Amino acid sequence: MRVSDRGGAPELETEGLLVNPGTEKNLVAAANAAGSSSEIVVETRNLSKVYRDFWGRSKKVALKPLDLQIRRGEIFGLLGPNGSGKTTTLKLLLGLIFPSTGEAVVFGRDATEVSKNERIGYLPEESYLYKFLDAEETLDFYGRLFDMPPEERRRRATALIEMVGLTRDRKRQLKEYSKGMTRRIGVAQALINDPELILLDEPTSGLDPIGTREMKDLILDLKARGKTVIMSSHLLADVEDVCDRIAVLHQGELKELGRVEDLLRVTDTTQVRARGLPPAALEELREVCRKFGGTEIEVGNPTITLEDLFLEVVRDADARPGRRASQPRS
Repeated sequence: MRVSDRGGAPELETEGLLVNPGTEKNLVAAANAAGSSSEIVVETRNLSKVYRDFWGRSKKVALKPLDLQIRRGEIFGLLGPNGSGKTTTLKLLLGLIFPSTGEAVVFGRDATEVSKNERIGYLPEESYLYKFLDAEETLDFYGRLFDMPPEERRRRATALIEMVGLTRDRKRQLKEYSKGMTRRIGVAQALINDPELILLDEPTSGLDPIGTREMKDLILDLKARGKTVIMSSHLLADVEDVCDRIAVLHQGELKELGRVEDLLRVTDTTQVRARGLPPAALEELREVCRKFGGTEIEVGNPTITLEDLFLEVVRDADARPGRRASQPRS
């Protein structure tokens, strides 16, 4: 996946659908290099949403007073279980629903101003697409909504379809798509206007592990291009892998807010990693730890995540077709 700038708006291009080893590290490095500015693009002030019945009585408190500031160029995660207020927050930012109290400000304008949505891309939890259209017709339709010239619509549609891995299925009607394929064309639709701010509601829903990894790489690539991304998820690994900061919501209330590495750091535990140490050296390390008052000393081999193992197996199978599974790791 690479970025091409040919005198106009940056264009996303792809060189292959399967992520090559090292791609994730390269994208993380590029994203970190891009950084995030001090400019605040999204701010909520005492923002809340209460759904009421016909008589005006409180029926459901979807979001309790929320105060957030999201800066340009960062990936911000809304993390929480189902029903915690994540989707409600995104809809308030889009102006799809109105707040009960407080306000949401996007690009310095009230979120209820619909015109600001020209600079936003949105992937809802369930994509609302016309099932009788194919991928090219879908993106052409949404490009027309932004008054894009025909040539630009064709160019961006081709690039986005390739980017999300639907080139071979671009002429199939969406009613024939699997849930994962529908998710991919939904992402392409959200990016058709080259938005500055992208809102992603459960972006990896329905994707297999390879598709999930590619989606996370895409999110990191968007940050590297200077985009601001707000994503909601209840999948901890997805948020941990890509987000700069997270807000943890539960029952509509903000419970935690901060940078991912700060929230995950265990300050009272020290980790030491080394290769090739003989048993005698390990025993000396234990003695040093005990000498300085260390307790619950653990020595062992580090582990990788199940996602990393799965991708390693798939890549190895693609590189060496017909090879049987290796012996269990010792």
